[in-house]
Amino acid sequence: MKASFFVSACLAMTAIATPCYAVSTLESVLERGVLRCGVSEGLAGFSAQDANGVWQGFDVAKCRAVAAAVIGDPSAVEFTPTDTQNRFDMLLDGDVDMLARNTTWTFSRDVGLGLSFAGVNYYDGQGFLVRRALGVSSALELDGTRICVQPDTTTQNNLADFFKANNMSYLPVPVMGPHDAQKQYLAEECDAYTTDVSGLAAIRATFAEPGEHVILQELISKEPLGLVVRSDDAQWESIVRWTLFALIAAEELGVTSANVSELAQGSDTPEINRLLSVEGKYHQMLGLEPGWGMRAIAAAGNYGEIFAANIGEQTPIGLARGLNAQWTRGGLLYAPPFR
Repeated sequence: MKASFFVSACLAMTAIATPCYAVSTLESVLERGVLRCGVSEGLAGFSAQDANGVWQGFDVAKCRAVAAAVIGDPSAVEFTPTDTQNRFDMLLDGDVDMLARNTTWTFSRDVGLGLSFAGVNYYDGQGFLVRRALGVSSALELDGTRICVQPDTTTQNNLADFFKANNMSYLPVPVMGPHDAQKQYLAEECDAYTTDVSGLAAIRATFAEPGEHVILQELISKEPLGLVVRSDDAQWESIVRWTLFALIAAEELGVTSANVSELAQGSDTPEINRLLSVEGKYHQMLGLEPGWGMRAIAAAGNYGEIFAANIGEQTPIGLARGLNAQWTRGGLLYAPPFR
């Protein structure tokens, strides 16, 4: 792909959309030929390196979809592990172009940090993981226990709120990430570990005897996990947002990695034609070449395919769709119209 095409498209769109920047994120990514994506340090099913050192997972697939839409190559991604302490600084400093990791969309982060959440990648909630031998069936039975929790996170604040609201006490055991949490929890340095339920399921899947550990029924918070970009580049925010929406809409419309190439030749469904650049000039509004949606879907499949392959009920992670089902199937997953 030629960077000049995107610069011309960017200049052409200024009269009808948001202004372009002297050095936009899109230009930087194209000139570099690589998307720099911040991911978690290693969370099974979401973002972790396989035996060959290749990054795989639910979040990783979103990075590859953006790279495919923008660069035309889903493998043109440089994955950068980030933790809860440095993730936002790395994004704001330009070390990464986007975050695709377990990061909760909150008011203060969206408004006060110079960040923009481009959409909800996974609807989650905070819960508790305990050993079955502890004999606990409810979080309300955790009074006086030791809880492993990452400091300086929304997780820590939610934990404090829950125990205060229920007039219970606990002893926080600080952990510095999933690996440290796993180590301390298995060493019985804490009685329970709290984080997003998706993270609990991912960690439990790595245990030698996962069946000996239980995720308690209560969700003590709302945790909409989002894709994050800097707030000073509206064009890039739109690209990341609508790439995610393309994956969500594709599932609803029945567009899969297996049939997307055929449907890109034209279909009887107008919205599919708009999604796949058969009709309309939506690619020009984003500053991308035609077929960006097709490339994003072909990279790893639609949202449902990505979910099933990495974290679904038939994987070791074993997560049901739940709130992450399509809105037509009782979930919250919903893409605005491609119109």
